[in-house]
Amino acid sequence: MSAGQRPCTDIYEELVRLRSLGQKCALATIVEVEGSIPSFESAKLLVREDGTMLGTIGGGCVEADVWNAARAVIQLERPRRLSFNLGQDAAYDNGLICGGQMEVFVEPVLPVPRAIICGAGHISLSLARVATLAGFAVTVVDDRVQYANRERFPDIADVQFGAYEKILPRLAINDYSYVIIVTRGHRDDMRVLKLAVATPARYIAMIGSKRKVINVAKQLEKEGVPRPALERVHAPMGLNIGAITPEEIAISVAAEMIAVRRKAASDWRALSMSVFAQQDEPAPAR
Repeated sequence: MSAGQRPCTDIYEELVRLRSLGQKCALATIVEVEGSIPSFESAKLLVREDGTMLGTIGGGCVEADVWNAARAVIQLERPRRLSFNLGQDAAYDNGLICGGQMEVFVEPVLPVPRAIICGAGHISLSLARVATLAGFAVTVVDDRVQYANRERFPDIADVQFGAYEKILPRLAINDYSYVIIVTRGHRDDMRVLKLAVATPARYIAMIGSKRKVINVAKQLEKEGVPRPALERVHAPMGLNIGAITPEEIAISVAAEMIAVRRKAASDWRALSMSVFAQQDEPAPAR
């Protein structure tokens, strides 16, 4: 929180603030009560990524256990439900022996994921619509004003025209960013990919055949981009569903983005073919 800014004391306002900043947190709520407890049903505790808290569910060892669980929930992005018996467990003997029981639900509160589509061609038109429907805040970037404009993308959250090297650094790309590279040519794809792999984006994908992907990777390695950075890239992009048309390709890419978002696999690269695949495949039309 910046100097001079009034600390937020309302949990709901703080949830909105953290999400707008692209920060994760966890919200713990007492959801079930039997007997006497040191708080009340529906009491809430917010735990931020840095471990600081807002609100309370009663203090003591119970709150300490919930804090630990919240930290794990933030990291794993999966909810947990905790049960506490305040009359039998000696661990709660610091003023919390109330004889009751309570259930606490701890849920992750995550920023809205952002899809940054570099290139505003045919695939981008379809992908922007599909990604928006899937819950992503979409930004479309292109260095051609006849493509990057509101007339072409009337329903998209953000459309930006200009050089990729100027715009991408301004977008504050973070762990909730999904960068999809579908520019008008290989050279532009390579320029954008070099920028993208230097960011903490959760998902980076590039269109093209396996041959193109290999050639781009080799060239970027020569320019000093480390191999582990390139191995993060989903390329050729999208789940292998046999997509051919721009609309089908958009669906395959959006499906892969959802799989990454929902952590459907322990290894994201298992969801798509490796950037260092050695077999040629025709590139889909742009």
